[in-house]
Amino acid sequence: MTAAHATDYTWFEQRYPVLGEAYCLTQVQGIAAEELLRRFDALPGREVAGLDAVVEAWETFDDGEDEEAGALLDDGDDNRLLVAVTALDGWALAVEPYGYLGSLHELVPRLADGTRLVSHFRNVNAVDSFHWWEHGGGSRLQFEPLFADQRHGSDAEAPGIPELLTACGFDLGGERNRLHTEAAFALAERLTDVRLDEERLEAATFRIGYAPRP
Repeated sequence: MTAAHATDYTWFEQRYPVLGEAYCLTQVQGIAAEELLRRFDALPGREVAGLDAVVEAWETFDDGEDEEAGALLDDGDDNRLLVAVTALDGWALAVEPYGYLGSLHELVPRLADGTRLVSHFRNVNAVDSFHWWEHGGGSRLQFEPLFADQRHGSDAEAPGIPELLTACGFDLGGERNRLHTEAAFALAERLTDVRLDEERLEAATFRIGYAPRP
């Protein structure tokens, strides 16, 4: 397990301000990126290089100017969200600018089928969530990073969990933590051993997909 801390991820919002406002990141162990896209029931689209290009693709899609999406989606099938997937260190990673699918209770078990999942999400209203899910064991840990003292799941109060959360930068005393989103990134790194940084995210090749809203 790494020693990641919230302060290791203060760069993320500065580097990717769109994602800093609203995002969902989902990591699923031991499956291909294309398989994760399939589990989202997403229509696969083009490949793009780097997370900047993912954000640009989302902006084009959000503006209704994505020609590829127009060609792929039938009339009346426009109620979809953009999901971009890649693979890092044995985990499939899905990035949703202004998305939330990887945070949904009804979708998480399907995404994690046969393996384990770590996801975190926040929206423009600072509503957020963190999921650690294990196939066969269900939810091990689920909470709102803004309120890390209120947790659910089989490991919510397991020995070492409060210490782990504190080490990531969460405040368990009921106080609002300015770096709660960054602490979610740190916790995800500790649980997956996958370090996200600008260099890796810009070197990655992402497959764009268009997933239906449940």
